[in-house]
Amino acid sequence: MLILKNSMASPHPFPWPQRFTVMALTFAWGLSLPVLAQTKSAVQWYNDGVDKLAAQNFSGAIADFTESIKLNDQDADAYYNRGYAKHVLGQYQAAITDYNQAISLNPEFAYALGNRCYAYFLLSQYDKAIQDCSNAIEINPNYADFYVYRGNSQSQLGNETTAIADYNDAIRINAQHANAYYNRALTHNRLKQDQQALADYNQSIQLDPDSAEAYFNRGLTQYRLGDEPKAIADLTKAAELFNAQEKKDMAQKAEAILTQIRAIDA
Repeated sequence: MLILKNSMASPHPFPWPQRFTVMALTFAWGLSLPVLAQTKSAVQWYNDGVDKLAAQNFSGAIADFTESIKLNDQDADAYYNRGYAKHVLGQYQAAITDYNQAISLNPEFAYALGNRCYAYFLLSQYDKAIQDCSNAIEINPNYADFYVYRGNSQSQLGNETTAIADYNDAIRINAQHANAYYNRALTHNRLKQDQQALADYNQSIQLDPDSAEAYFNRGLTQYRLGDEPKAIADLTKAAELFNAQEKKDMAQKAEAILTQIRAIDA
């Protein structure tokens, strides 16, 4: 029996358009705009780091922000963006250290709190994640992703009803948030509310038709509801998308389930 997992959109610098990819947690925040003051050399290092973030040269960005911080250790944005780059590279504890410094310099830095929430989530420190996202929401209550991130942490602690309330808030703020529908669907699955889950998967796929995970989990839901033809269609589509996205392990899981379903019907 496969376990349905919470997910978030993959990282991308704020305020660029969001790109949703499930099975990686969302931390869709954080590219600060170039600083216009401070010493010129610190600014140049900082702006070079911003350019490298834009080019997805995260190691290079870390080096540039480090040089900027050496010249100006009071720039919260530099710590934040260096933390973001470390976060993308999977250096979660190091990212938290930088987010800590950014928050120390700017206690109202909602995106830093949100990113630290996500880092704690990845380290399975769900209580800390919830606290950070709650603080971020208090500062900026109109950013839907914060509610999704907190909802995912609540779900990991088994607080499914609370998680759904967070996803509801995210959708209230942004009705086009595919990831909020997707994660709410997963939570409905856990509560054995498969019809509600199906409706949310439908909406998530309508908003993000390339989500292999949404097709995969909708297929499992269709099967539990007794609609084998639709389950087969969804799992087939999921396998195709997983293969196209180089997610071979998940493609094999989808294909294995298809084989089992067809064997039962044979």
